[in-house]
Amino acid sequence: MDLLLLWILFLLPNQGEQQRERMEGREEERKGSGGAAAAAVSAPGANLKDLVSREYYGHKKKVHSVAWNCLGTKLASGSIDHTARVWSIDPHGHSKVKDIELKGHTDSVDQLCWDPNHPDTVATAAADKSIRLWDARSGKCQVIELSGENINITYKHDGSQIAVGNKEDELTILDVRTLKVVKKHKANYEMNEIAWNKAGDLFFITTGLGHIEVVKDLEFLKPCKLNAHTAGCYCIAMDPLDRYFAVGSADSLVSLWNVKELLCIRTFTKLEWPVRTVSFNHTGEFIAYASEDPFIDISNVETGRSIHQIPCKAAMNSVEWNPKYNLLAYAGDDKKYQADEGVFRIFGFETHN
Repeated sequence: MDLLLLWILFLLPNQGEQQRERMEGREEERKGSGGAAAAAVSAPGANLKDLVSREYYGHKKKVHSVAWNCLGTKLASGSIDHTARVWSIDPHGHSKVKDIELKGHTDSVDQLCWDPNHPDTVATAAADKSIRLWDARSGKCQVIELSGENINITYKHDGSQIAVGNKEDELTILDVRTLKVVKKHKANYEMNEIAWNKAGDLFFITTGLGHIEVVKDLEFLKPCKLNAHTAGCYCIAMDPLDRYFAVGSADSLVSLWNVKELLCIRTFTKLEWPVRTVSFNHTGEFIAYASEDPFIDISNVETGRSIHQIPCKAAMNSVEWNPKYNLLAYAGDDKKYQADEGVFRIFGFETHN
C-alpha cells in the first residue's frame, strides 16, 4: 500500500507538468495563428535572422515610394520612371505575384498612399504638378492639377481629405469627395513629410529647421512647435495604436514622441547618415528606419533596442510595414551595372515559402 501511494504521489506532479506544457503549447499555437509571416516575428527579435527578403522587378528606374493598402494584400510602388505599379501579394508568399502598371504622370512619382478605408484606391504625388487618384483594379484615375512639384502626400485617417506638399514648401488640403482645395498654406522654410494623427484633429509637419509643427484643426497660423532635432527633420510615421509618432532627422537620429503629451520619450541611434524613412509595424511593437547606411534597422519601440538589421546595398528611399503582417517593404537607389535597377524588396518571408 505504501508503495502504491508513493507511486501515485510521483505521478501527479509529472502529469501536472505535462498538462501545463500542453496548455502553453496551445497558447503558442493560438498566438501564431495569424499566418507564417506574422508568427515568425511574434516575439521581439525572435527568428528574424531566419527570415528572408524577396525582390520585385517591374520599374525601369529607381523606386521612390512603397505603400501597402489597408488590407495588406496590395502594395503600390512609385518610381522616377513616371509610373506607379500595384502588386497583389500573398502575405504568406505562396501564390504568384500579379501587378498592374498605372501610367499617366509625365514626371517622377515621388510619393504615394492608399485610402485608409478603400483597399483599391491609391493616390500618387508627382513632379508633374499633379496628383492622381487611381482605381487599382481598372488602372483608371482622376487628375487634380496643383501649383508645384509634389513630393509628399498623406490621407486623413477617415479618408475625407488628402494633404499634399510640394518643393515650393506649399501645403494643399483637398476634399476627396469633391476634389476641391479646402485649404492652402505657404511656409518660408523647408517643409518635409506630413501626417495626421488617428483622430484627425492634429496635423504634423516636419521641417528643415529641426522642429516639428503640430497644427490643431488645420489652423496653420497657430502651430505648436516642438524642438526635435539639431538638423532638419525629413520623415514621420504614426504608431497604429495612436500612442506615438516617430521623426527621422538629418542628425541621423529617430525621435519617439508621445502623441497626447507631445513629449519626446527616447531616440533610436543606430544610423550614422540622415534618416530618410521610418515606419511602425502593425502592432506598434517594432520600428524600422533607414538612410544611406548599409542596413535597415529594426528596433523594439518600448525598449529602444535594435533587434535586427536588414543588409542593403544602396541608400533607402522608403520603408513600410504591412498593416496586418510583419512584412517590411523597402526601396532605394539600387543600381546594376551603373543603371537604376528599378527594384523593391519585402522582408519577412520564411525560407520554405
